[in-house]
Amino acid sequence: MARFQTIDAYAPGDGQLSLLPLRFERLSAGRVVVANAVGDLLVLSQAELDRLVALALRPGDGLYERATERLLVAREGAKAPLQLLALRLRSRMAFLRDATALHILVVTLRCEHSCPYCQVSRRNTGAERYDMSEETALLALEVAMDSPSKAIKVEFQGGEPLLNFPLIRFAVEAAERMATVRGKVVEFVIATNLALLDDEILTFCRDHHIHLSTSLDGPADLHNRNRPRPGGNSHALAVAGIQRVQEVLGRDRVGALMTTTDASLDRVEEIIDEYVGLGLDGVFLRPLSPYGFAMKTRWYDGYDSDRWLAFYERGLRHILDLNHRGIRFPEFYASLLLQRILTDQPIGYVDLRSPAGIGIGALVYNYDGKVFASDEGRMLAEMGDRTFELGKLGETDYASLVTSERLIDLVGGTLSQTSPECATCAYEAHCGADPVYHHATQGDAVGIKPLSGFCARQKGILRLLLEILDRGGKDAAVLRSWVSR
Repeated sequence: MARFQTIDAYAPGDGQLSLLPLRFERLSAGRVVVANAVGDLLVLSQAELDRLVALALRPGDGLYERATERLLVAREGAKAPLQLLALRLRSRMAFLRDATALHILVVTLRCEHSCPYCQVSRRNTGAERYDMSEETALLALEVAMDSPSKAIKVEFQGGEPLLNFPLIRFAVEAAERMATVRGKVVEFVIATNLALLDDEILTFCRDHHIHLSTSLDGPADLHNRNRPRPGGNSHALAVAGIQRVQEVLGRDRVGALMTTTDASLDRVEEIIDEYVGLGLDGVFLRPLSPYGFAMKTRWYDGYDSDRWLAFYERGLRHILDLNHRGIRFPEFYASLLLQRILTDQPIGYVDLRSPAGIGIGALVYNYDGKVFASDEGRMLAEMGDRTFELGKLGETDYASLVTSERLIDLVGGTLSQTSPECATCAYEAHCGADPVYHHATQGDAVGIKPLSGFCARQKGILRLLLEILDRGGKDAAVLRSWVSR
């Protein structure tokens, strides 16, 4: 008859303890966060950290168990902890097996809005030579279909892409035929301000399962200030469009993004309530980006990272309170980071990866046939900086684009795992390289991280989430629920 072994059979081996790869960073006076090689985080007191690095641990003292469970220490010669770390790292990097799933077609640079923070340097509606042709769209789709990913997403952007809706119709139908032949699954997104939405477009979106992504900066006065158009009715048209899409296509077929301007900073609760009132399923609190008109008009200089983090923290507090009142409503950027912190699942968000998502996560096909490594890269090109231009359709193919020396240098040279400051950062496993941002703001694709607004915001949000998780209670339960959805 089988019997349980005695407790002594489960005692640690006789080998000496050794430290596994770890990083640490101070949270506050007397408190530090320690991370292992795959980003498991453990908050310790200074005295506990001293004991950990001195290996002054013994079974039963509590710290030994926590450090062992988080793969911070192991017995010398033990293979299992190293094998587990390697297995989990492979899971977290699985996005590399699904290369270039996102393909962005810039079908026109024209737009009927005149947003002072426009990142793409839009052109007037009557401007000529800024629409993509059918020939260019077909060449872009050929490259997209050659990417290894079995499931690809084609996103139509502008300008305002609905100004060239006939090209979208042509490209969607062509992509569906090509995907059938290639055995791929293809989905579509139109990033639109919804001002030009009509029944014909809605019917086409319904018939082809197209998702719509729009911009909504908050209440009417704030939105219209940020996003002027003839008639001053941008907010009314966006709200009417969201409601019409929800009615015809379903509530899950439309999403919205907000951009934070200086005028937004004292109104985060109103912005969030606007989203809740429209039945949107969450909000993505986004700062301004350093591209296009946002730089020319100096709106980008309207606030610094500290003011934006204060805005974000207030917003997250308001969202947590909404969830406590029974309204399930996540902040989407926090959800992405929490998935990185609490699971080993790779995320599809190309801006939060290392190796960077440029080229190997997404390709952008401009209206004129130029191919860029990212959407922000083509925004820089409109400002005269073509650093992230990879080639021209008709003269190149998928393999030559993603194996170009320029892209390899940019991706390989900016790995957060080996970059100064990042390589020793406790949050590295949950962050990403952002070579376009750092090239644009510092003239260096790696970036000087102590001076980086991206780094300051990332660390600020991660510290905030970690503090909430470490305190436990109902706030932590809400954050965890956003991951389990």
